[in-house]
Order: sequence, then C-alpha cells, then structure tokens
Amino acid sequence: MNYLLVFIGGGIGSVMRFGVGKLFSRYFNQFPLSTLISNLAACFIFALAIYYGAKEVKNEWLGPFLLVGLCGGFSTFSTFSFENFQLYQQGSYTLLIANVFISVIPGILCFYLVSDKL
Repeated sequence: MNYLLVFIGGGIGSVMRFGVGKLFSRYFNQFPLSTLISNLAACFIFALAIYYGAKEVKNEWLGPFLLVGLCGGFSTFSTFSFENFQLYQQGSYTLLIANVFISVIPGILCFYLVSDKL
C-alpha cells in the first residue's frame, strides 16, 4: 500500500511542479524562479506535515503519500543543481550565489516557522 501512496503522491507532486514551471517560466527566464517556488513550497508543505500533521493526525499514509510522494515529486533538487551548474557555465556567479542562498536559507526557515518555536 505504501508504494501506491508514494506513486499517487509523486504523480500529483510532479503535475504541480510542471504547472508551476509552465506558469513562471513565461515571465522569468534569467532566474530559475519556478524551481525556487517549487522547492520552497515543498519545504513548507513538508514542514507543516512534520510539525502539525504528525502531532494532529496519526495516519500512516502521511509519510508515504505527502512527504515522500507529493513533496518528492514537487521539489526539484536535481533541477536546482542543474540550473545552478548552468549559471556557473554562463559565468553568472552572482545569480548562482543568490539562487543558492535564497533557496536554501528560506527552505530551512520554512521548517523553523512551523516548528514549536512559534
């Protein structure tokens, strides 16, 4: 059953990622904004599920479906890495550094914001 949950969640997450890519790639072609949005949204969903879902809902489907499937299909670390490599190859070092920092630090911040620190 867990494999099916991962499969369904991954499919939904992948379609979400595709939609975000289509939506934002029209307007931003210099900076990989769609990847940034997908990764941060997946971090936020993951954090909410970890901190609130695990406390409030005791369902065994939460991890396989939401965390592994949906967030795994929606987040795009491989795309993030490739786009950073492209920025490096183009000599866009400022954009490369900016993309790494504004992707990683806010991603960690998503977990902090929904943790017990609030």
